[in-house]
Amino acid sequence: MVIDGIQHTHDLIIHRNEMQADWWRKRSHHLILANIPCLQKEKPDVLIVGTGKFGLMKVDKEVIEYCERNSIELICKDTSRAVEAVNDLQNSENKLSQHFI
Repeated sequence: MVIDGIQHTHDLIIHRNEMQADWWRKRSHHLILANIPCLQKEKPDVLIVGTGKFGLMKVDKEVIEYCERNSIELICKDTSRAVEAVNDLQNSENKLSQHFI
């Protein structure tokens, strides 16, 4: 993924107008709530999860339930479609969104 002219080949967290490029999941190919403390601090309207090129990353049930309890729209797609969803959201609405790609 290229952001601001810089090629990124590892997982990223993009929230508000910030990017965290040194982020790693605690369990490979599995997103758990402990991986994303900024989700609990910021309470975004939308969480977009890129599940990798082949869609192998899984979102833990606790993340899904947390989003449901907190009225956070959860969108899970393979990474290329997640990037499209991020771009669509940024172009169409001014929501505080949080993206994990």
